[in-house]
Amino acid sequence: MILKASQRGGGKQLGQHLLRTDENEHVELHDIRGFVSDDVVGALKEAYAVSRGTKCRQFLFSVSLSPPQQKRVPVDTFEDAITRIEDKNGLTGHPRVIVFHEKEGRRHCHAVWSRIDAETMTAKNLSHFKLKLRDLSRELYIENGWKLPRGLMNSGEADPRNFTLAEWQQAKRIGRDARDLKALMQECWAASDSRASFAQALRARGITLAKGDRRGFVAVTHEGEALSVARYAGKKTKEIKARLGESGDLPSVDEAKAQLAKDLTAAFQRHQGEAEAMKRRALSPLEKKRQQMTAQHRLERSKLRERQNDRWTEECRTRAARFDTGFKGIWSRITGKHGQIRKQNEREAFAAVQRDWAQRERLIDAQLQERQALQQQIRAIRDRHAELLRELRRDQKKVHQLSPRSALSKEFRRRSAERSHGERSAEARTTSGPPKRGSGNDFGR
Repeated sequence: MILKASQRGGGKQLGQHLLRTDENEHVELHDIRGFVSDDVVGALKEAYAVSRGTKCRQFLFSVSLSPPQQKRVPVDTFEDAITRIEDKNGLTGHPRVIVFHEKEGRRHCHAVWSRIDAETMTAKNLSHFKLKLRDLSRELYIENGWKLPRGLMNSGEADPRNFTLAEWQQAKRIGRDARDLKALMQECWAASDSRASFAQALRARGITLAKGDRRGFVAVTHEGEALSVARYAGKKTKEIKARLGESGDLPSVDEAKAQLAKDLTAAFQRHQGEAEAMKRRALSPLEKKRQQMTAQHRLERSKLRERQNDRWTEECRTRAARFDTGFKGIWSRITGKHGQIRKQNEREAFAAVQRDWAQRERLIDAQLQERQALQQQIRAIRDRHAELLRELRRDQKKVHQLSPRSALSKEFRRRSAERSHGERSAEARTTSGPPKRGSGNDFGR
């Protein structure tokens, strides 16, 4: 499992964070050791109070234990990992709090230790704790037969980019066929009788009418291509000029590209808003189902806890009734019967604790399985939304590159670099002075 740790202060804030039920669907206090208080916030306040007798500010050592996403890990595995964390960092016997969280169909654990040794009033030095936890994390993956993350195989093999395949590969846009462009241009020409109507027909299809450098009229597509109107419409220059007139008042190709990039930027922002709205609509019924499932699961656990408490109380009465009272009780102690009954009660009590614990674990496993099935649907919607946003960002980047300002700025930077390089070379020649006599450039010898 992945182990993340930090030395920190702020016991009250940490305790409140560990008990948050708005971020976590289920929160379970598993164990408190070495504190007078029996609640998380009170225990961490105690740790702060003890730390006031030292100069230590980061008096807590907080570790999160996260198993692989789809693995169902028993509590014993978490407890074993926590014990090994204590041993490796010299925290055995230090006051400790353990809290379990369940969120999005996965179960993880938080363990918090007080670094302060109350006897010596010194803080435990946790040297190289990140390296120790990395090694322990690797051991846990191997021992439990989990697939080892690449970063844990060898620290030099960790991918610093951490890109997904969709982000790594460049999106291939589907180009439009020249025959389709010709048909589109001829359709706009046939549906118009003036330059205004022709320009409007083109604009409705994402194409801008502009003046060309050598050709009178061109159509600029959203990909940045400048198409000859006469060639693609299949008309002679005279016919084009008769209907469209002069092109002097039309924007140039660069101006058309800049305006197109500006318009498309606004369109992309609108598309991103629409994508967010689509995500909210798609997640709304699933979020409602998640809330209902969380409430139902909490109710089931509460009812199980009540039934187990009632059964435990009844079983305790039954075990207590086995002991004789009065003179018989004294006689049973003399004969050893009392000790036999006591041992029998201890065995039954231990078996009852194990039975109740196993019953709770079976319920939690069943609920996790149900929650994970719902989480797969939620994750699929999130992944589709993320891929849609990545596509929009890639297209927006290409549109930004379409703008002549971007090209001009690149050209300006290139020319500036060339000029500065030439100036440095000239300065070097000037400061070096005339060649010395006896050098290879001395021709007067």
